[in-house]
Amino acid sequence: MTFAIQTHDLGVRYSLRFTKKTSIRRSFSGMFRRSGGERSFWALREVSFRLDPGESLGLIGPNGAGKSTLLQTLAGIIMPSEGVVEVNGHVSTLLHLQAGFDQELSGRGNIMLAGALMGIDHRVMEEREESIVTFADIGAFIDAPLRTYSSGMRAKLGFSIATAVDPDILLLDEVLQTGDEAFREKSHQRIGEVLAAAKAVVLVSHDMSWITEFANRAILMERGRIVADGKPDEVVALHMEHSERRKMMRSEALAEMKSGRRRPGRRKEIATDLPDRTMVSARRERPGP
Repeated sequence: MTFAIQTHDLGVRYSLRFTKKTSIRRSFSGMFRRSGGERSFWALREVSFRLDPGESLGLIGPNGAGKSTLLQTLAGIIMPSEGVVEVNGHVSTLLHLQAGFDQELSGRGNIMLAGALMGIDHRVMEEREESIVTFADIGAFIDAPLRTYSSGMRAKLGFSIATAVDPDILLLDEVLQTGDEAFREKSHQRIGEVLAAAKAVVLVSHDMSWITEFANRAILMERGRIVADGKPDEVVALHMEHSERRKMMRSEALAEMKSGRRRPGRRKEIATDLPDRTMVSARRERPGP
């Protein structure tokens, strides 16, 4: 079976060498210091997984874990620094509520704009316009400037456009939590239709109930790496366990600082670091290629 997405040792590195406070003199002097080295941050490292058609993958993890960076890399917005990412099929993305929208255009105008940005023929978007408008169900606001929309209206319009273009792969990043219960139910049905058509979905969310509801597989990311891959309920449970441990470590570090037993300079290290142990208890066996 042909995969929808496949990555192998994927890595994304950001250079921290140049900042607003970095002067030209300091930049050139740093080039001749042997001990300086290149300052960089790995947002993703050694990320390998395969997603098959019909799978709905939920990406979870703490802030800064690399979830959104991974989604943008899959969408082709960010180029990898190392490794390989392969995507088979047409990709539709809704990475945030402002993605591809013009604040002064109406909802209908933004439908056409989104189609143009995705490379879809204008006549095709015209044919799909009314179905998009009906699914979004935002009433007379469809003809009002986008700047007058609430976050929920933006989410409805964005999701309606992203799922109406018959994507092979749908990428969603924290976009549906603002919708009302009725729209959540419609969204669930729409994602089900996408999966039933042997398409693939990748979604990022901090709402664990949303992950267990919409995904049939989950990946837990921490510090830019995959630490668990398996059934949503098992991976979510592991994520909650890690979150509680981080909270406990922060509380202990704060107590030590107040008592004078630990220097304030070490607070960040203790508050964010988990024991150096990769958790894979929820990893499931993946079929061979």
